[in-house]
Amino acid sequence: MERDSLEIPDGITPEIDTLTFASGSWQTKVLNLPREMSFTIYINTHELVTILCTPAKLNCLTLGYLSAEGIIGSMQDVVSMRVCEDDSLADVMLKDKEIKLPEKRILTSGCGGGISLAGGKVGPKVESDLTVAPEQLLGLMRSMLRRAELYNLSGGIHTSALADPEAILVIGEDIGRHNTLDKIVGESMLLKIPTRDKILVSSGRVSSEMLRKASRMGTPIIASLTAPTESAVMMARELEICLVGYVRGNSMTVYSKPERLGATVPAQGM
Repeated sequence: MERDSLEIPDGITPEIDTLTFASGSWQTKVLNLPREMSFTIYINTHELVTILCTPAKLNCLTLGYLSAEGIIGSMQDVVSMRVCEDDSLADVMLKDKEIKLPEKRILTSGCGGGISLAGGKVGPKVESDLTVAPEQLLGLMRSMLRRAELYNLSGGIHTSALADPEAILVIGEDIGRHNTLDKIVGESMLLKIPTRDKILVSSGRVSSEMLRKASRMGTPIIASLTAPTESAVMMARELEICLVGYVRGNSMTVYSKPERLGATVPAQGM
């Protein structure tokens, strides 16, 4: 069997032998598959949470998760961070040694075993003057899909991206949709890229938990290749976030705040 000599990035298991059936016959084929791991985050030596995730950008996942859950506000809150893939853990020391970690944990929807510690609280309304043309949003979706390295190698991976109207800025890929946003937040913190007044583009279904994360990020527009949930639509309208689904080809569906795309609001409102 012919083997792929290209370098395989973190998060992908190379060269899995398979059999495929097509056009009435069997053929052998070597495929790449997404890796999965249980990753535990410790805060000031106390176990916080274990997340099922793709072992790529684990430092970004750690920082983004802590930020999304309101445990840290910026990199200044972090004294040190050790991420060890071999031991499947991150050991984070914070300035506040007496920080009280949340006790209530909610299992979020979707693959990846996401855990929310914030009790499902709705975030703040997103105040922003950002607008984007539909053609720009379609272009950003195409750009993200081209740059989805892990998905294009293996499939079975969700991809999300932080963008401005002209270009993709940061990409997160993971088996868990919520993890992609945490990776974006963490990498943005490391690169000192503000997430406020930016656009989130995602390949997966948009849930209410993703809306909550987006509101903390201050992103007024979320665009998905697929559909949102009913709860996500209601939350997007409450948070004044423009939620767009089925962004593919030359079309899209807008569920809330269409004026951020230059569209006229229907008489009955959205």
